[in-house]
Amino acid sequence: MNQDQINALRRMPVAPRGHLIDGKSVAASDGATLDVLSPIDGSVLTQIARGTAADMEAAIASARASFEDGRWSGQPPAARKKVLLKWADLIDANALELAVLGVRDNGTEISMAIKAEPGSAAATIRYYAEALDKIYGEIAPTTSDILGLIHKEPVGVVGAIIPWNFPLMIGAWKLGPALAMGNSVVLKPAETASLSLMRMAELALEAGLPSGVLNAVTGEGAVVGEAMGLSMDVDVLVFTGSGGTGRRLMEYAARSNMKRVYLELGGKSPNIIFADAPNLDEAATVAAAGIFRNAGQVCVAGSRLLVEAPIHDDFVAAVVKAAEAMRVGDPLDMNTTIGAVNSETQLAANLGFVETAKSEGGNVVTGGGRILQDTGGYYMAPTIVTGVTRDATLTQKEVFGPVLGVTSFEGEAEAVQLANATVYGLAGGVWTSNLSRAHRMIKAIRTGVVHVNTYGGPDVTVPLGGVGQSGNGHDKSLHAIEKYTNLKTAWIKL
Repeated sequence: MNQDQINALRRMPVAPRGHLIDGKSVAASDGATLDVLSPIDGSVLTQIARGTAADMEAAIASARASFEDGRWSGQPPAARKKVLLKWADLIDANALELAVLGVRDNGTEISMAIKAEPGSAAATIRYYAEALDKIYGEIAPTTSDILGLIHKEPVGVVGAIIPWNFPLMIGAWKLGPALAMGNSVVLKPAETASLSLMRMAELALEAGLPSGVLNAVTGEGAVVGEAMGLSMDVDVLVFTGSGGTGRRLMEYAARSNMKRVYLELGGKSPNIIFADAPNLDEAATVAAAGIFRNAGQVCVAGSRLLVEAPIHDDFVAAVVKAAEAMRVGDPLDMNTTIGAVNSETQLAANLGFVETAKSEGGNVVTGGGRILQDTGGYYMAPTIVTGVTRDATLTQKEVFGPVLGVTSFEGEAEAVQLANATVYGLAGGVWTSNLSRAHRMIKAIRTGVVHVNTYGGPDVTVPLGGVGQSGNGHDKSLHAIEKYTNLKTAWIKL
């Protein structure tokens, strides 16, 4: 990858996108479209189909037909594996095109996107392709005159609603295990980041995935997402995004066929710095990256910095220095550290949180405002607010932007209380040289992931999921396969 290649792809026009239904690109049933605004400069990049409920119903019908006739679900594991591995190879072969297209659509800095998006997606698809022929049924420990068999079967039609921050990576977390187990899938990409995911779906067809097995409908969540949630013909619904939308999807499931719903929701993750951290300079640099990369638009971002009182001032100064050294700007410049905020709406929400923090007594020690406005894009300076109390909005509400709240603590007990003081429980971090303390903190912090002397980085081999209002179920690892399988008992008298 070099800058000339990126610039060449940046200049390429982007054709309007229709839905992908039954292996074909189709317009919305009423012909409507949505403009795609690039967060890089606010310009109109292209258009996508503005889906209707009828469009979603057509996609679900296509998925159902493909599942019932066995064109994918009936293929032997070795055949499915071959297609998925070819798909992963095609993602790798088109990685730069996919990454640049995604950056133009959602604003992630290219240095992060190339690894986190196509690189991660290909690795995830390949992981589940290699796993699918190693998933065995079970024999129950019954009496000698009974044979108890436990079969693992695909669930049927999976509806997957994907967020805008990492559409390829998170899309692959759903698609990999769902398709590996023989299900058919309907995707609903985010309105503000559909392009790269739609292109990745097209590559699946090129790899040999039968028509109708993977369908995708673009448009507004309030229309096509609702239609998916209310469908009587979707068996499992998986979603990554906001808590408010997650609640609505659970309501839709209850109002329809009581489909299983798996949610990966928000986080307000604590990054806890003890005075005995092995390397405070490294901790400060990692803490800054853990909240400011991708403009803070990461579900596990360490958005709450809890610092032990004796080192508070010096450590905050080090984090400020690290943050101010990060370069905010054009996300397609390889030297950029922090890209654009996804949309003007998201930027306004971020700035609103800063104003609220100040009104509640917080002290903005760096950043706090919109920058590079003359570009037409959506950029915000990395922002650090000290003096954030346990009950402050910046403690309790997810910003999903480059805003770090800092709180001082005295001792381990208070650190645990502060860490667990929100309704969320997605991730957290602990920095200490005391091994016993590290294990105590891992046990005491109510989250799905705890990092120790690092922040971020786990790969597809370990699960990601939260507790509390951070959701249920897990993406990644072999555990994710459980969401896309049904257990069936065969009870045989011998």
